[in-house]
Amino acid sequence: MQVGIITVSDRASQGVYDDLGGPALRKAAEGYGWSVTAEAIVPDDIHDIQNTIVSFRRQGCGLILTTGGTGVSDRDVTPEAIRGIMRVEIPGFGELMRMKSLELTPNAILSRCMAAIVDPCLVIALPGKPQGAVDCLGFVLGAIPHTVKLAQRVPTSC
Repeated sequence: MQVGIITVSDRASQGVYDDLGGPALRKAAEGYGWSVTAEAIVPDDIHDIQNTIVSFRRQGCGLILTTGGTGVSDRDVTPEAIRGIMRVEIPGFGELMRMKSLELTPNAILSRCMAAIVDPCLVIALPGKPQGAVDCLGFVLGAIPHTVKLAQRVPTSC
């Protein structure tokens, strides 16, 4: 599976601090046997996020993971960016990520993690904290291969 990883962070995109979320997701993705073929760090800007998703989609990524911009601050716009270009949202991904994360931190209720189909790929918006991003990806891991096949309109037996 070809994977693109987008870190959404004003400060990391400006070089104020090192991106830790993207590398953590890369390590996790490669551990699952996936091929990370595209990576980017973008500011918390709807158009930059959307343009990067579209670019990664055109590069053949079947799965695009974002980290950051899923909180409730004024600059957190990742879900809005994805919703602006998606075909369909998949609420169960966000619900499961929040439910499992609540076992680890009471602040998980503030997360706006989500997943959607942006034809022909699955886009999953994960938390900005590296461990939170990796944990949430693991919580939904079982559904990812089948969902990517559905997004790519590959015939499935289920």
